[in-house]
Amino acid sequence: MRRSEVLAEESIVCLQKALNHLREIWELIGIPEDQRLQRTEVVKKHIKDLLDMMIAEEESLKERLIKSISICQKELNTLCSELHVEPFQEEGETTILQLEKDLRTQVELMRKQKKERKQELKLLQEQDQELCEILCMPHYDIDSTSVPSLEELSQFRQHVATLRETKASRREEFVNIKRQIILCMEELDHTPDTSFERDVVCEDEDAFCLSLENIATLQKLLRQLEMRKSQNEAVCEGLRAQIRELWDRLQIPAEEREAVATVMTGSKAKVRKALQLEVDRLEELKMQNMKKVIEAIRVELAQYWDQCFYSQEQRQAFAPYYADDYTENLLQLHDAEIVRLRNYYEVHKELFEGVQKWEESWKLFLEFERKASDPSRFTNRGGNLLKEEKQRAKLQKTLPKLEEELKARIEMWEQEHSKAFVVNGQKFMEYVTEQWEMHRLEKERAKQERQLKNKKQTETEMLYGSAPRTPNKRRGPAPHTPGKVRRLNTTTMSNATANSSIRPVFGGTVYRSPVSRLPPSGSKPVITSTCSGKKTPRAGRYGANKENVELNGSILSARTFKGFQI
Repeated sequence: MRRSEVLAEESIVCLQKALNHLREIWELIGIPEDQRLQRTEVVKKHIKDLLDMMIAEEESLKERLIKSISICQKELNTLCSELHVEPFQEEGETTILQLEKDLRTQVELMRKQKKERKQELKLLQEQDQELCEILCMPHYDIDSTSVPSLEELSQFRQHVATLRETKASRREEFVNIKRQIILCMEELDHTPDTSFERDVVCEDEDAFCLSLENIATLQKLLRQLEMRKSQNEAVCEGLRAQIRELWDRLQIPAEEREAVATVMTGSKAKVRKALQLEVDRLEELKMQNMKKVIEAIRVELAQYWDQCFYSQEQRQAFAPYYADDYTENLLQLHDAEIVRLRNYYEVHKELFEGVQKWEESWKLFLEFERKASDPSRFTNRGGNLLKEEKQRAKLQKTLPKLEEELKARIEMWEQEHSKAFVVNGQKFMEYVTEQWEMHRLEKERAKQERQLKNKKQTETEMLYGSAPRTPNKRRGPAPHTPGKVRRLNTTTMSNATANSSIRPVFGGTVYRSPVSRLPPSGSKPVITSTCSGKKTPRAGRYGANKENVELNGSILSARTFKGFQI
């Protein structure tokens, strides 16, 4: 049983006791029955009125609760529709009081969500407006009168975040471009002369509109300034090159060059002006020293001719080079020719450097060929012979490769320019072939000379005999002692006088080749031999090298052999 029911029964018992107590009082007092009835009616009426009043109040509470439930349900449905959420559904059966409480709580929650969304929408709209004004972009399209959904708010937040990133990137780009523009203006001594330039340089960075159009205009302005700066730098560099060229031609001393060293770097307007003044001064000096300048240009022309492998005919084609009337017109012709040659060399620099490399390799190859035929190289002091052989072997491999590479590049160049690439007045490959042919002919000629020399030497030895390569160590002529000299048992030869005149020159013993000789009378050859019991010591074995000594019209030849003393 509920406590309320127990209390109700207790209330009835209390009421019954109260009525019984009243009756007892009335009995003791002696109140008549009719008055008792009246008093009982009064008690009944009081109790009934009190209960009716209480019931009326509770009924009123019930009505208010029902009304509140109806109002909350309506408002809740509206909020759910505005907030784009599912309508509220009460779970299971509940009392009127609990339903009213639940509905009222849900309404308060929905109201709070609506308020928060509206506040966030307002904040995002303010941020969007600020960013759009800076970026010069249209505002985000959203209904500010309705309550935004969670998805709409998320999209709006993402849009604002994108605008912030765009602002940051454009601002960074603007700051960088502005810094470069200021540097270029300072370099060019340029003062902002348009409203846009003044806005860029002078206005606050936060106040500048970061629109795409303004960024594009900034980039265009920077390109224009950089182009002017590049042109200015090119002009200044050209003036410096002109100054250096004039310095070299006029042979300006170092002290005078140091005076303008401060303007030999940079490209500001004052630097350009100073460079132009120096050029004007040097041009005036050049006119005053016409001959000296023209001769300096001719030296430079000769250098370019060498670098471009000009033939003698090509050099003679420039007639002003050989003129001796040093006028301004002649100087202009030389200036034009040196500019043309310089440009010609720069355009074909790679080819000329390749040809020069071949020329150097070819000279080195010829040098190795010359050393290869030199007998003194076998001394091999310090390992030079081994190094030379390695370099020679390497060069024999690289030289043909270099020729093939140059051939391919020259053929490509000739196809592009539709003309022949000449070196010293002839096609390069013809020139290379000619050099190889000349080398072959030179080797053939040297070979023939050696063969002829060997033939003559052999004939001379057949006629006059051979002498030892190294003379005896006796300094003076030896005393002539007949007893110590062995003579041949042959008929006296016709050249005895010549042999007797040769002996004192060497200051030692003369050896003859142990070969048979025909006597002047044409008799049979006589074999020479030693007659003494003593054996003549053998001469040492020498190398195969030969030494020729000319004496009184005769040639003595020393060869390796066993000598016989005569």
